Amino acid sequence: MRRDAVSRRTFLRTGLVAAGSAVLSGTLGAPEAWATEGPPIIDCDAWGARPSSADVNVVSQRPVKILVHHTATANVPDLGRPAADLLARMIQQFHMDRRGWLDSGQHFTISRGGFVLEGRHRSLEVLHSGDRQVEGAHCTGQNLVAIGIESEGTYLDVDPPEGLWNQLRDLCSYICHQYGIPGTEIYGHRDYKDTACPGDRLYGMLPRLRGEVAHALGQPLARREVVKATWPLLRPSDVGPPVSAAQHLLRGAGFPEVVATGRFDATTAAAVVRLQTSGHFEQINGMIGGESWPALARTVRRGEGGEGEKAVEALLAGRSAEGVPDVVTPKVWQRLLGTGA
Repeated sequence: MRRDAVSRRTFLRTGLVAAGSAVLSGTLGAPEAWATEGPPIIDCDAWGARPSSADVNVVSQRPVKILVHHTATANVPDLGRPAADLLARMIQQFHMDRRGWLDSGQHFTISRGGFVLEGRHRSLEVLHSGDRQVEGAHCTGQNLVAIGIESEGTYLDVDPPEGLWNQLRDLCSYICHQYGIPGTEIYGHRDYKDTACPGDRLYGMLPRLRGEVAHALGQPLARREVVKATWPLLRPSDVGPPVSAAQHLLRGAGFPEVVATGRFDATTAAAVVRLQTSGHFEQINGMIGGESWPALARTVRRGEGGEGEKAVEALLAGRSAEGVPDVVTPKVWQRLLGTGA
């Protein structure tokens, strides 16, 4: 099958691409078009990708979610097409030569200028088919069930540019339309791993993204439906009841040197690193996020005593225990931690 240098939708908007300008909002019109047409996508051949070192794995199942990442690179002012192509090549080089992967790990990349690029080979072709998925390498445990999207930049304390945001919304809408994924099933990398990715600001915008995608798909949602239950990200120097709870849980997991002070100190970080190392986690960084919390937040029964019950009490300090069940499961932990839906 011949692979077009740029997707057919790009040729329908030749003026935008030929001018080398960023593809910004308003190119697709009504929300319904975001879902059924999606943004123009530049394929691997067009941005100068190397051949993959082995055949990519294509499975005969549909993904069930989308994972949003940021590249953690500089927030560059160059918004042009050449810069976007260079970014894609740099990511592929890093993933293949430094990480030893067969190709780029993510399925798609969006530049700060709003250019959408295919990441791993065949991702665009398979997306158009709507009935298969290319196995990615963007998040262990999720690579066969989630489409990975890299957003160029670092969004810890700044918002993504409008052009990037609009194309992220349009791409997510099109992916959801093609695969029958509900608009609510969009997550951040940190939901599954101990990482700040996709940045505090971009992660905080995910409820808005779910709402806009759901609107494009004709799925109006209540506010509570776009706020997903997840785990808080704790980092060294953080303070508060969630830190106290994590420290009690660490003690219960075999790290008695940790003291439940409510301050994420060096001893706590060192214990988390040991937990991550012993569990062969993907990130060994001392942060407690979407991989460490599930390992720590075991089921606790009222009256059992011990560090687990102390962790629950730390979260209830100054709050009513009314409505807290006798058995604290992961979903209840998330609610007590303030991140449950």
